[in-house]
Amino acid sequence: MEPSNPRQGVGLALSGGGYRAMLFHTGALWRLNELGWLSKISTFSSVSGGSIAAGVLAHAWSDLKFENGVATNFDDKVVAPVRNLARTRLDIPVTLRAMTIPWRSAGEELARVYAKHLFGDCCLKDLDPASPQFVFTATNLQDGALWWFFRQNGAHGNIPLATAVAASSAFPPMLSPVVLRDPLSAETGRKIVLSDAGVYDNLGLDPVEGHATVLVSDAGKRMKVTPKVKRDWGRQLLRVLDVIDNQVRELRRGALLKSYVEKDFAGTYWGSYVDLENFELENALKAPVELTHGLAETPTRLTKLPEVLQERLINWGYAACDAGMRKWVDPEAAAPDGFPFPSSGVG
Repeated sequence: MEPSNPRQGVGLALSGGGYRAMLFHTGALWRLNELGWLSKISTFSSVSGGSIAAGVLAHAWSDLKFENGVATNFDDKVVAPVRNLARTRLDIPVTLRAMTIPWRSAGEELARVYAKHLFGDCCLKDLDPASPQFVFTATNLQDGALWWFFRQNGAHGNIPLATAVAASSAFPPMLSPVVLRDPLSAETGRKIVLSDAGVYDNLGLDPVEGHATVLVSDAGKRMKVTPKVKRDWGRQLLRVLDVIDNQVRELRRGALLKSYVEKDFAGTYWGSYVDLENFELENALKAPVELTHGLAETPTRLTKLPEVLQERLINWGYAACDAGMRKWVDPEAAAPDGFPFPSSGVG
């Protein structure tokens, strides 16, 4: 029996991970564009640092010039704004400014900064109606559920794009929360208290799991293995929280990979910790695992990154995406000539 609602479309999930994820995903989007797949995606789901990259792409979509499914000005409209932000230290200055303005949370200050550097006064309803659906996820701290921001008319559409991206990337406790009036409630003054989407799901899978093809770009950071665990209450509690977070991430990733194996949907997963040799492609870009693991360990922050590190993270996202796509989704695609930034490589 055919399912009543057969799967359709292509979904792409972009994980969290601060500027590291923003740049890694920018490289992945770069390669997807070259392969002609960026224009095929019907839904972009994003978390935290992934939401910054997705927000830049959504904001630029109407200005992208597609020829045969490939945006010829992707570098100028997407890569350049992302790299400009990566030259800007945000997390500590935003936190300090919020401490001096008691009526404005750090998350709301983060939204103000995103508006200044990236999005201006663009609201969700202003996103190009001809573009794919962009879903920016956040965690509702009141009920523990996932909150979605996306393009639509009405009160929800009046929410600034900068606020949606800030809520998605409001890393607790320093940059959290973002508080906004519930646009869907008839109850006057009802507030929604939101934090980083990674608190709930750092992969951002929920908005794309119903698609026929699911692509997942994961730049999340793994829990560090340590032979010595601190026994004082404070640091032991932090370690326990890391274990809980690690379990959720591994369960999500394991369920995703099982869905691929059982053919619930087509697609591929690539991540910042993958070893390209496991894809068994003779012409994959050279990315030694001892170097790429160093990139995967880049601190999860919104702080200024050196130019060469920016380029290496973009190169790494580009190479990982290329291997995943050509192995599992588009095996007839031509191999790339090289990295976007050849002189930087991956280390």
